[in-house]
Amino acid sequence: MPTRYSESDPPFTECFSAIFSESRKFQKHEDEGLGESEPPLIDLGNLRGKNEKERQACIEAITKASLQWGFFQVVNHGISHELLAQMRREQKKVFEIPFEKKVNSRFLNDCYRWGTPTATSLEQFSWSEAFQFPIGNISGEDCFSREFSSLREVMEKLANAMSELAGILAKILAENLGYRGHNFPENSSKNTCFLRLNHYPKCTFSPKTFGLTPHTDSDFLTILHQDEVGGLHMMKDFKWVAVKPNPNALIVNIGDLFQGWSNDIYKSVIHKVVANENVDRYSIAYFLCPSYESMIGSCKEPSVYKNFTFGEYRNQVEIDVKENGQKVGLSRFLR
Repeated sequence: MPTRYSESDPPFTECFSAIFSESRKFQKHEDEGLGESEPPLIDLGNLRGKNEKERQACIEAITKASLQWGFFQVVNHGISHELLAQMRREQKKVFEIPFEKKVNSRFLNDCYRWGTPTATSLEQFSWSEAFQFPIGNISGEDCFSREFSSLREVMEKLANAMSELAGILAKILAENLGYRGHNFPENSSKNTCFLRLNHYPKCTFSPKTFGLTPHTDSDFLTILHQDEVGGLHMMKDFKWVAVKPNPNALIVNIGDLFQGWSNDIYKSVIHKVVANENVDRYSIAYFLCPSYESMIGSCKEPSVYKNFTFGEYRNQVEIDVKENGQKVGLSRFLR
C-alpha cells in the first residue's frame, strides 16, 4: 500500500518535522541591504566571428571574469531560446507529476531528488526538488516511457548543446593557463556529466529559507539557465550579492575541479538559492565533469593540492555530507 503524504508537494514539513519544529530558532540569513548584481556579460558571438581582434577580446573577457568573479553571463551562446523554452515547458510538466509517483516507483531511472535527507537543522535544508540525469542515460530506452518521449527529445538536444558550449569555454580557460591538449577536460565522459532540472516550490513557511544551501559545485564548469524569478545569490568580496535574472543569458561558474587544477587561480564561488514566498522558481543546470578515474592534478608544479581522482573527490564529499551535514570540499586535499 503506497505511503500517504499531505497535499503539499513535496511534503517538506511533514517528512522533516523534527527540523521544521525548530524553525523559530532559525535566524534569517544575513542578507539585509542585499543589492542585485550583474556578473560580467560576454557576447560569445565574437568567438565565431572573422574579426581576430574581437575574438581575442572575447577570450580575454572570459578569462578575466573567471579570475575576478568565478561567475559570468554569456549571450549569443549558440543555444536557441526556442530550445530553452521547450525545455522549460517539459520541465514544468514533469514536476507536476504527483509526489508518490516521483518518489516511489524508480521514476525516470530513480534520478529524482528532494529536500536534504542528511539535514539535522534548517540551515542544512534545501527547499527544492530536482531530476538529475547522467548525460549518457538520457538516450536510454529504459529511462523514458512513451509518456515522456518529448522530454527525452528536448533533453538530448539541450545536453548536446550545453556539452559543446561547456567544452569551448573550458578549453579557453585551460589554454589561458598553458594547456595545449585537443580537448579539456581530458577523459570527459557523458556518464559523469549531468543535466539537472531544478524546481524551487514557493515557500510560505519561513522567510529566507534556503532553496539550495550555500555550496560550491563539484565539477569543472557549470552552465545555468534560470527563469525570471530570481533567488540565486553568490559570494563576492566576502558579501552575498543577488544575481539579477537575465532571460537572454546563461550563467557560467567555475567548479571545484577547475580551482584545483588551476592551483587556485580560478575560484569556485560559493552560491545559494533563497526560496521565494510567492512563486515557484525553475532552473536548468549542466555540470561538466571528467570520468571518475580521471586524475585531476594541476596545470603546473608545485601543486597546492594532492593528486586525486574525480571519484575520490565525489566519495569524500558524500562522506562529509553524511557525517557533518555539509560539504568540506577542496581543503580535504591540500598538501
